[in-house]
Amino acid sequence: MIDLAPLVRRLANTPLATWADSLQVQLDTKMAKGHGDLERWSAALQALPALMPSHVDLRDGFTLDVDCDEQTRAQVHSALMGLSPWRKGPFDVFGVHIDTEWRSDWKWSRVAPHLNLAGKRVLDVGCGNGYYQWRMLGAGADSVIGIDPNWLFFCQFQAMQRYLPDLPAWHLPFALEDLPAGLEGFDTVFSMGVLYHRKSPIDHLLALKDCLLKGGELVLETLVVPGDVQQVLVPEDRYAQMRNVWFLPSVAALELWMRRAGFVDVRCVDVSITSVQEQRSTDWMRYQSLGDFLDPDDHSRTVEGLPAPMRAVVIGRKP
Repeated sequence: MIDLAPLVRRLANTPLATWADSLQVQLDTKMAKGHGDLERWSAALQALPALMPSHVDLRDGFTLDVDCDEQTRAQVHSALMGLSPWRKGPFDVFGVHIDTEWRSDWKWSRVAPHLNLAGKRVLDVGCGNGYYQWRMLGAGADSVIGIDPNWLFFCQFQAMQRYLPDLPAWHLPFALEDLPAGLEGFDTVFSMGVLYHRKSPIDHLLALKDCLLKGGELVLETLVVPGDVQQVLVPEDRYAQMRNVWFLPSVAALELWMRRAGFVDVRCVDVSITSVQEQRSTDWMRYQSLGDFLDPDDHSRTVEGLPAPMRAVVIGRKP
């Protein structure tokens, strides 16, 4: 059982206290339903050696270090490989470099300069394996809660938390819909790589705003396309071989959506083309990746003939 008592104590005397009191039961109920591979992933977690890092760096990357022998390092490698595929990272754990599919550190380097997380209570929606949560702590956040219903990502987070048990980061295997309405308890909410998977993007924006305190900030990262304020791409079927992609707006249209959802001070702080160096197959993620989803003769198009992935970061404030 994962004990959420430290989280409950952390959220006492905050607007999230009532929600926190119900979290242990909600988590236990979810874990009782489980997942077919949960036993195997749990065995990988149990195979991790008991180590205490002598050096922790979450500001410039994710690095845990301690003097250990090659046998122990091989044990770390084997256990973490048992939690493959690793998509977000990279992680450096006691000399083991987890070369993840995504160079998420590149994205963070584009987002972080536009943020002030010092002392902030943060919610990361669609947090994946929690890579960004650790980087948020490294940027000075007071505490970070991540939600993502993917059980493998949950276990990958637990692997890192095993060595950082006292840090105020928690991963809950929940979807945004599992959170109660009207939370209004976070200073900053992140939604990175989620909006285009939503059938109703405006409803997603409204739900995110519902989690924020007044004056709180939304950091939204999503796929976009070139065009004016009325330009939105709706794929006929797949986009870059993904079935669950619904709306890809232009930056101007995305900013309009955020204003219509009630955000103010809306601004785009970054637009970047996703390269095959930033997202690719590795030994830690051996399935197909971006290079397989682009037109081999024209990397400006997907295999479906649509504009290749371009991502924007837009920030807005709840009035």
